[in-house]
Amino acid sequence: MYNNNNKGSFRNRRPEPKEDNQLIYGIRPIMEAIHAGKEVDRMFICRGAKGELMGELKELLKEKNIPWTEVPIEKLHRITRNNHQDVVCYISSITYHSVADIVPFVFEKGEVPLILILDRITDVRNFGAIARTAECSGVHAIVIPARGAAQVTADAIKTSAGALNKIPICRETNLKRTVEYLQGSGIRVIAASEKGTEDYFKSDFSGPLAIIMGSEEDGVSNDLIRSADELVRIPLSGTISSLNVSVACGVMLYEAIRQRSKK
Repeated sequence: MYNNNNKGSFRNRRPEPKEDNQLIYGIRPIMEAIHAGKEVDRMFICRGAKGELMGELKELLKEKNIPWTEVPIEKLHRITRNNHQDVVCYISSITYHSVADIVPFVFEKGEVPLILILDRITDVRNFGAIARTAECSGVHAIVIPARGAAQVTADAIKTSAGALNKIPICRETNLKRTVEYLQGSGIRVIAASEKGTEDYFKSDFSGPLAIIMGSEEDGVSNDLIRSADELVRIPLSGTISSLNVSVACGVMLYEAIRQRSKK
């Protein structure tokens, strides 16, 4: 029988997120926050910024695998009213997890892993709606890329009806390596794509599984398509060529529930 009761799991141990991310500016305060283990959501550095202390900050960011974006100084002026020392960051309202921590924990509990990978989903409301469906369907974790995707914001939390407070979010710098880790851990990886040759309901969703859902515009990236164990499609009968990604995600996740409920 499919088990949707995850008492004692990561899902129930997560701290309650705040509604908004915290803004920090200045090199030393940001370095102190990173050393204190704070989760960086976004980091903006002035284009062309130099100096010994800035060099130390960039080395720290590389060491901690924290991405940053170089922006014109005018953007930093707008954010902080000219008080920024060439760098601004937002501290995340939630604590992110690592897939490498979640997967062993799920197996140790005797549960069958169900992981959702979101490849460049950019709309925060789609992200929130997907998280709500994922929480209701017993997903153990949602994996998102560190760059080029919607992050956990107040709008996403609201749209998720609180699901983002409960389900672990894993923000990974390289989704291809994440897929390889999952496969090496005995988890089958299925990508939902219009390029799929098999209808989704003909595939086996009953074992350890990760499902990849692609971006609203481009679908699953070619790298992840090549990495997946199987490509499946959702058959359509109308003239519109695709479902909204949050709806398609619900179709895939509830197929996992259907198949697992038969065990």
